[in-house]
Amino acid sequence: MGGLTRTSASEKNEVIRLVEESALPVKQTLDEIGVPRSTIYGCYERYQRDGVAGLQDRSSQPRQFWNRIPGAVREQVVQIALAHPELSPRQLACHIIDNEGYFISESSVVRILKAFALITSPAFVLVKAASKFKHPTKQVNEL
Repeated sequence: MGGLTRTSASEKNEVIRLVEESALPVKQTLDEIGVPRSTIYGCYERYQRDGVAGLQDRSSQPRQFWNRIPGAVREQVVQIALAHPELSPRQLACHIIDNEGYFISESSVVRILKAFALITSPAFVLVKAASKFKHPTKQVNEL
């Protein structure tokens, strides 16, 4: 059976029943079935707490990250940026801190504006190296 993460609740229930009714130690029973102990202990804990309903597959939806900027704040940054197009991302961050009452970093403002295609990456100027110095030195330690 390998693991119980993607098996049905009835199969998980059957494994729990086999372990409970077995005369062998839990580790030996699980080794014979081919189920890792860490997997069954998590399932068994949910089974004891919630019954068979606890064995149903849990949603694998992405969790909310603790440091993600909420959508409402992102929209507000975009609206303020559209209302004040003359402000740079640094000035925009300062404006938001001063007038909206919460902190947002300049880099966060840049990321939000890039995501909404309101700013692009700066153009890089390619500087070519010369074959010799413009003002070569004539003495030791001369600058």
